[in-house]
Amino acid sequence: MTHEPELTSPVDLCLPDGRLNPAAVGWTRRPLHTANLRGWGRAKRWEYWGIVTPAHIIGLVASSLDYAGVHSVYVLDRATGQESATEAVVPLARAVVLPPRSGAGEVSVRGGGLEIRIGQRPDGTVIHATGRGVRLDVAVPLPAGHESLGVVVPWSSTRFQYTVKDLGRPVHGELELHGRRHEIGGPDAFAVLDHGRGKWPYAMTWNWAAGAAPGRAIQLGGKWTDGTGMTENALFVGGRLHKIGAELRWSYDRSDWLRPWRISGDRVEAEFHPFHEKVSRTNLGVVANETHQCFGHFTGWAATGDGGRTSLDGLVGWAEEARNRW
Repeated sequence: MTHEPELTSPVDLCLPDGRLNPAAVGWTRRPLHTANLRGWGRAKRWEYWGIVTPAHIIGLVASSLDYAGVHSVYVLDRATGQESATEAVVPLARAVVLPPRSGAGEVSVRGGGLEIRIGQRPDGTVIHATGRGVRLDVAVPLPAGHESLGVVVPWSSTRFQYTVKDLGRPVHGELELHGRRHEIGGPDAFAVLDHGRGKWPYAMTWNWAAGAAPGRAIQLGGKWTDGTGMTENALFVGGRLHKIGAELRWSYDRSDWLRPWRISGDRVEAEFHPFHEKVSRTNLGVVANETHQCFGHFTGWAATGDGGRTSLDGLVGWAEEARNRW
C-alpha cells in the first residue's frame, strides 16, 4: 500500500526553477495541476484519446518530446481486423500546441499527412482529426459530477510526470473511413483521455490497462510508478472515482501477447482477454520505442474503498506494455 495525499486546490507542477513542486505530489478527482515545465530536452507532453465503439477502436496521439513531435491517427475495424494508421515525426515539434492545463485550451498538431485539433471547454471536448483515408469529428461531453484521476509521479526533483486518466466519457459524432461514413454514439461508445506532462528518465517501461462499460470503468498502471509512493490505479462507478493505493502484479506472455493477461493485488483481481494486438516500433538510434497494445475484454472484479466489489465483466478497452528510450 502507498500513502497518497488527495489534492483539492489548484497547484503548479513545478517550482520557479523548474524542479518538481513538492506540494504538487498527490492525486486529484479533477484536473487541478498547471504543467509549468521549464527547460528543454527531457520534457514530454502529450494528449492521447482512445475511442471505443462496437464497430471501431480509434487512437489519436498528439505529442512533443522537445526534439520531435510524434503524432498518429489510428483506426481498427473490429469486424475485419483491418488497421488504418497515419504516423508523423516532426523535427523540433514544429507547429505543436499543447496547453499546460488538462481540459482547457486548444491542442493542435499537423504534419506528415495528418492533422489533429482538440478544443477543450468546461462542458467537454471537441475533436477533429484527419489521416490517410480517415476523418474524425466527435464531441466528448463532460457529464456533471464526472471524475477523472490525476496523479503526479515523482522519481526525483528533476524527473517527474503528471498524468490525467479520464475514462468512460460519452462520445458522439462521425468517422469517415476510406469513403464510408460511420455514426459514433450510444451507450457502448466511450472515450478515454491520457494527458501527460513531465520530465522523464531516458529509459522507462510501463504497463497501462483501461476499460469501460456503461456506469463502470477501470484504470490500472504498473512498472513506471513502482517505488515512487504513487500509483495510477482507480475504479470508477457511476462516474465516481475510487482510488486504489497499491502497486499491482502484472502477468502476461511476452511471446504471445494475445494470451490472457492477469492484473491483481489489493482490491483488484482482473483478467484481460485480447482480441487484437497493435504493435508500434520506432528506432532512431538513441531514441526508440516498442509498444504492444492489445484490445479486448475484461473479467474479474475491483473493490471500492468500503470493500464493495464491482464486476469488471464486459468492460472493453486495452492493456499494453511500452518500452521507451527517449
